[in-house]
Amino acid sequence: MNNSVLDIDVLVSGLEDEVKDLRRDFHMYPELGFQEFRTAEKIEEYLKNLGLKPERVADTGVVSVLEGGGSGPTLLLRADMDALPVTEENKIPYASLNNGIMHACGHDAHMAILLGAAKILVKYKDIIKGNIKFVFQPNEEIAGAKILIDAGVLENPKVNSAMGLHIWAPLKSGEIGLKAGPVFASMDIFKITVKGKGGHTGYPETAVDPIIAAADIIQTSQIIQTREISLLKPTVLIFSKVNAGATNNIIPETVTLQGSLRYLYEGGSESPEHPSDRLKRIVKGVCETHNCSFDMNLERENSVLVNDPEMVEIMRVAATVTLGDDRNIVEHVTMAGEDFAEFAREVPSVFAFLGAGNHEKETDFPHHNSRFNIDEDVLLIGVELLVRSSLRYFKIKETGGNKDSE
Repeated sequence: MNNSVLDIDVLVSGLEDEVKDLRRDFHMYPELGFQEFRTAEKIEEYLKNLGLKPERVADTGVVSVLEGGGSGPTLLLRADMDALPVTEENKIPYASLNNGIMHACGHDAHMAILLGAAKILVKYKDIIKGNIKFVFQPNEEIAGAKILIDAGVLENPKVNSAMGLHIWAPLKSGEIGLKAGPVFASMDIFKITVKGKGGHTGYPETAVDPIIAAADIIQTSQIIQTREISLLKPTVLIFSKVNAGATNNIIPETVTLQGSLRYLYEGGSESPEHPSDRLKRIVKGVCETHNCSFDMNLERENSVLVNDPEMVEIMRVAATVTLGDDRNIVEHVTMAGEDFAEFAREVPSVFAFLGAGNHEKETDFPHHNSRFNIDEDVLLIGVELLVRSSLRYFKIKETGGNKDSE
């Protein structure tokens, strides 16, 4: 098949109803992380009908390899599968039928887009010099990518590069967010238990009040993001849950604080900023001041997602053709987390934001909201973007990066 603009345009437009139906089916039957059994079966059936051989990984993940017409690199294309524990409030014919579970982040659209792209890319099999590994990943919301990597998803064949996208309500429908460098933030989650000595509120001198210490921790730790780390290195510390006490006349023994640290750079021991270490230092110092002890548990939930410049350029050219020009290609960065970062840590990768916010269609509610929905007109933009980006990737690799030889 000739790799022409007309061919791709015709193939993509012919999938409009099919991709929309796939997305709505996934939306009606959402499943939580590592419980995506029906979802996986639906994906497997579709891929088998394309002549591919899907395999399971990590129970509910699905992986399938398209072998091209010649030797070359392997490109991974990824879509996430899991829904959220949210009760849907949208009054739509395809609203969730699974009580208390909802696709409130766009993963239903991601799966439909990747399946549509797979259907087209199979038709270009003979001109692809290399392989495409289609990966449908469970449990994106809680670090599913690392589990798939540990299970060997980047091997057999060995993956050289990766691409992905995310439906994005903060961007207007028809916009594509692309930027080299950090685009999604790292996130550490923490739980701090401040331990004092319980007592009567009428005799506070006989107690050690952990609430005062906890309040001091909340206040003093704000210096991390406002006084200790450059404002040019975005850092956000949020305390989102505070638990203490049983009644109004008892000083409690403990206070529990929970929250998150987000930052748009590599954190922890590999960074001079050390945001988590700074938080530990402040907690220790404050507790000593208030004669309290503490326990602190801190876990890395997401790493910073860093887009490779060369991969971004490949997708930027594809996006320009997809949209007709580059006026709606915007640079976009978020402090949200995305575990595609684990793939990007291993191989050169690009991850795009696919704008789907449309106020008139009521698709501009924030992600994870019970009213979240998408503008389905952007589904085919996503399909075309992945198809064109993939084909361009292999063309660039085949010519050794010499764009003039295309």
